[in-house]
Amino acid sequence: MTTRFDNAFAKGPALVTFITGGDGDTAANLDALVAGGADVIELGMPFTDPMADGDAIQQANIRALGKGTRTKDIFDLATGFRQRHPDVPLVLMGYANTMIARGANWFAAECAKAGVDGVICVDIPPEEDAELGPALRGAGISLIRLATPTTDASRLPAVLEGSSGFLYYVSVAGITGTQTAAQTSIEDAVARLKAASDIPVAVGFGVRTPEQASAIAKVADGVVVGSAFVDLVKEHGDKAAGPLRELTQALAEAVHSAR
Repeated sequence: MTTRFDNAFAKGPALVTFITGGDGDTAANLDALVAGGADVIELGMPFTDPMADGDAIQQANIRALGKGTRTKDIFDLATGFRQRHPDVPLVLMGYANTMIARGANWFAAECAKAGVDGVICVDIPPEEDAELGPALRGAGISLIRLATPTTDASRLPAVLEGSSGFLYYVSVAGITGTQTAAQTSIEDAVARLKAASDIPVAVGFGVRTPEQASAIAKVADGVVVGSAFVDLVKEHGDKAAGPLRELTQALAEAVHSAR
């Protein structure tokens, strides 16, 4: 069965964009990302202790939670997004507490009902796959795993086992938005990951500019940009849609023309 992910990555390097749910006018912001040419959308589920995220996304979580954003609101946003954009893959990204508080089967069923394609759970490692993986796969939802610069050859098979949609390569050993990896290290890592698996490899953490995105898209199947978008939501509040669309267009052009 061909999935939305298959279609998104079949066209060449894909632009994967992230914003935090509940921060700013999220529905309008999601539409702006699609209008700008994003191929895959990641929607962050706000959480009080986002351990993988740097200052920009931490602040976005605080803003979203301060407005009273709850898990139900994220699923409402996802449902609306799917109705407006039937073909664009949507990924929920977040942490275990918000995903398994009411049980993995409940969460997986809600994802399926809302039209979510994939889930990235930052703090459930492959060794604890049973906490969420079987429920997601049973509901037809891709579990998107993270590989990092410290994922060695002995651990990579565990990371790939049960993973689908795409593999998210975290290009720096650190938090989002603060550091940028050397291009040579990204090229080496992507080559190693692609030799081990057939699923697309998308590279993120620290990617902010069209120039960076273009360089990565020459070797990777996808480029993930998050903090740069979140910064625009902070700056423009409920009027961020226009600036988001403009940045997305610049990034999408760089990614799509990289090869």
